[in-house]
Amino acid sequence: MNYRLRHNVELVERNGEYFLMSKTPLSVLRLNISLANLVGRGADGSPIAASAAEQIIMEQLTTKGFTERLQTVQQQPATFPDVSIIIPVMNRADELRRCLTSLTQLAYPREKLQIIVVDDGSSDDSPLVARQFGALLVPSGGVGRGPAAARNVGASFAKGDIIAFIDSDCSASENWLRELLPAFDDPTMAAVGGQVDGMCNESAVDRYESVMSSLSLGSRERSGSRGNDTFYLPSCNLLVRANAFRQAGGFDDSMHVGEDVDLTWRLRDKGWTICYMPRGNVLHEHRSSIRSFMSRRFDYGTSEGMLQRLHPQRRKQMVIPPLLALLLTLCLIAPFSSWWSLAVAAGLLVVDSVIARFAFIRRNLPVSLPALISGKLRALGSLIYYLSFHLVRYYATPLCVAALLIPGLWAWLLPLLAFVCAARVDYSIRKPPLSFALFSGIYLLEHIAYGTGVFRGCLSRRCFSSYRVVVLRQMEQTA
Repeated sequence: MNYRLRHNVELVERNGEYFLMSKTPLSVLRLNISLANLVGRGADGSPIAASAAEQIIMEQLTTKGFTERLQTVQQQPATFPDVSIIIPVMNRADELRRCLTSLTQLAYPREKLQIIVVDDGSSDDSPLVARQFGALLVPSGGVGRGPAAARNVGASFAKGDIIAFIDSDCSASENWLRELLPAFDDPTMAAVGGQVDGMCNESAVDRYESVMSSLSLGSRERSGSRGNDTFYLPSCNLLVRANAFRQAGGFDDSMHVGEDVDLTWRLRDKGWTICYMPRGNVLHEHRSSIRSFMSRRFDYGTSEGMLQRLHPQRRKQMVIPPLLALLLTLCLIAPFSSWWSLAVAAGLLVVDSVIARFAFIRRNLPVSLPALISGKLRALGSLIYYLSFHLVRYYATPLCVAALLIPGLWAWLLPLLAFVCAARVDYSIRKPPLSFALFSGIYLLEHIAYGTGVFRGCLSRRCFSSYRVVVLRQMEQTA
């Protein structure tokens, strides 16, 4: 795997110590000599070729924002692996026809493909459509058993070295397999996910989903192996090494949502690597009505209780440095303190920046006082966003209910500020083809539905770990 330093990052040596310095956002990381030698290979902008062992630390640097993965060079394989494509379906004849049509146009040797359609008790023409396209049609063993159980049944018939999962309401791009399969050249790679784009853009919900869907993981490559973060791959565009899939026990038949999260976490727990690549895309037909959109978000939320029971070590983490927590507290109490707290906050910010400036001077690191103050303000802004997003994501409904029950406009202040902050930041970053007012309305409905689903799932499982956040004082500062 190849990496490179980000454009705003440089390797600095001062008095025998080595540092990675990021200018935007301002961040400094001290390196040991062996890591400095590794990173030094790319100090002039050259790619850093990392071995399997070195990839672990390079991925950590990528997570911290100092390096980035280079797009994998597509090479024509000497031999194409056998691939079994599995499609679960229930009463989606038209969508299945469209999906199977896209598979006939794949740029991949036909003799290397096995297409399996698993019928989950359809009462429409879905089985007939599967036969018309020559797919292997197998029953799920019941009616409405769910996509997880259907995929497992399909996998039991799979003959390929790689199992490719795609949903019946998706269409594959011509190079879907060709663009994702090279990642399996890494023998530790168990699963690869590709880009998921919206199929339609007629409705406001379609346009919202085009940038906010939880199925779309963005434009940057990402990978994960061991560790307790929550990175996962959606099952609507997922390729899995067959032996790894079976070693992990496949999907959990009892789960109707969140089964892809559970599977990819179990693969990682067993020491395998999973990877997201922003290519090999499929088009997904999102639910375009408000009712179906909210229903799906509610369903997604219900999976959190089960996932926390199955993976108690994977908790949400938030870095809240004490100084930033104090500054935020002073800002929040400003309306009740005649605004003197803002002066105190400004003074603390300047003093802390001056102290940090002297520390950098002692190490002869070129960081100016304005840059330090600006960096701390950006860090405070990021903290405000993440806290606001968490409040809106998990507590939108109780906050609104509390505001209705408590007299006075002040009761609306916290939920309103949190909502506007979270929505404004996401709108600015995601750039949806919607007005801010329309985006905000759908954004609120999404989080109300998801948060209600989380509470329902936690209540039914009697497990409320989803609401507990692991608070860290700081990120790890040395590597």
